Amino acid sequence: RVPLRRAKTLRQALKEHGLLEDFLKHHPFNLVTKYFSARISAELLQNYLDNEYYGTISIGTPPQEFTVVFDTGSSNLWVPSVYCSSLACSNHRRFNPSASSTFIGTNETLYIAYGTGSMSGVLGYDTVTVSNIQVLNQIFGLAETEPGSFFYYTPFDGILGLAFPSIASSGATPVFDNMMMQNLLDRDLFSVYLSKNQQGGSFILFGAIDRRYTTNGITWIPLSAETYWQISMNRVTIGGAVIACAAGCQAIVDTGTSLVAMPERDLSILITALGANPTGLISCQAAMTLPTIVFHINGRAFPVPPSAYVLESNGYCSLGFQSMGAPTEAGELWILGDVFIREYYVIFNRATNMVGFSRLP
Repeated sequence: RVPLRRAKTLRQALKEHGLLEDFLKHHPFNLVTKYFSARISAELLQNYLDNEYYGTISIGTPPQEFTVVFDTGSSNLWVPSVYCSSLACSNHRRFNPSASSTFIGTNETLYIAYGTGSMSGVLGYDTVTVSNIQVLNQIFGLAETEPGSFFYYTPFDGILGLAFPSIASSGATPVFDNMMMQNLLDRDLFSVYLSKNQQGGSFILFGAIDRRYTTNGITWIPLSAETYWQISMNRVTIGGAVIACAAGCQAIVDTGTSLVAMPERDLSILITALGANPTGLISCQAAMTLPTIVFHINGRAFPVPPSAYVLESNGYCSLGFQSMGAPTEAGELWILGDVFIREYYVIFNRATNMVGFSRLP
C-alpha cells in the first residue's frame, strides 16, 4: 500500500506565478497525443497540468527517494538524474547512479516527446522499492534533459507508468510486469482509492483488494485493448436522455489525467446542457442544482454527481471536463480521469484483463 498525497496542481502553481497564460500560448495542448502519438511516447507532461496525487518510491542501494505520479495511462518509469542540467531538474530530486551499489548502466537511450519539447535520457537497471515491495533489476529512465522552465514548478519528480508493455517506450518492461514476473504479489492486480475534496487516505494498493472499499460490490468490465486500461462505453446520459457517445465509444481509465476528457463536439454539447460558459466556468450557486451524469459501460450505469464533476477553486467553479483535442482515426475516445475515479474504488486486474469499479459511499 502506497499512500498518495494530494498537492497543488501545476496549473495552480503556474497561475500563482503569472506563468499559465504564457505556458498555454507556447505549449498548445492536445491531450490526444498522449494516447496516439506518432512517436512511442506515453508521458505527455502537459497532461499533468492538473494532476494532484503523488506517491513515494525509492531506487537503488541504499535507496534514493522520489515522488512519482502512478499513471495508468503510460508504461515507463523515469526520474531526473544527476546528469540533468535543465532548470526543471534543479529543484527536484535526481538519481545518482554512482551512489547505488546495485545500479547497472546501459548504452540505450530513452526519448519521450512532449508537445513542443522532449525528455531524453539513458536507460539503466536497479532495485526499485514500492512500499515494501523490492523489484530487482528494474529498467528505468534517467532523465538528462527536461523541457522548459515551467516544469520547475511540478510537484513530482518522475512518473511510474502502470499500463501495458505494448506501449512502453524503448521496449522497457513496466514495474508492475516485473512485480508479476518476480512473484512479488499475492494477486496480479492493483487497486486505487482517490479521496474527495481535501480528505486524506488516498492510496494505491499492489496485489490486493481492500474489502472496506467494496461494500457496494464490484462491477467487472473487460478491456477492449491491452495497451492502456481501455474499455468500451455504451453512452453518456443526463436524466435518461443520451447526451454523448450515442453510438458507443472507447474510454481509458487513467489515473494520470485529473479531469474527464472527451471529443470537442461532446464537450461543447455537455457544457451547453449544463449551462456553463464556453470555457467551462459556471456560477457556484448554479452548480448546486446541476444533474448527475451517468456513464453507461458494459450495460451498467456509473453515475457521477455534480459534487464530483464541479471543481471549486478560489471562489470560482468550473466543470471537470476537457477536450481530447484533435480527433483521431481511432474513433471517439474518452478519458475517465480522477473526476470519475474519485467516485469509485478502481481495481486494475492483469490476471483477467478487467477493470473493476466499486461505488464509494
